[in-house]
Amino acid sequence: MGEIEKQFNNYRLTTAEILYHLPDHPALLQAYVWQEYDIAPRFPVLHKFLDFWSRNLEGRLHSVKVADIQLIQAPESRYADALLHLQ
Repeated sequence: MGEIEKQFNNYRLTTAEILYHLPDHPALLQAYVWQEYDIAPRFPVLHKFLDFWSRNLEGRLHSVKVADIQLIQAPESRYADALLHLQ
């Protein structure tokens, strides 16, 4: 499925900041930024990636921060706060 097709199927651009412990120095944390199209609020693609990480990589996960945005959406309209006349 292409990126545009995913966006029409409620996929959102999802960014995760993953903090993990360095394998050789467990007291130190390293950051990894992951970005992919995923479905909020369950985030199945992110969960699949984190499961892979836990099973196959040595760096133990510390925390994950997630942000997402819907790129294709209805246009937003707002009313003006003031109406000014110039003469």
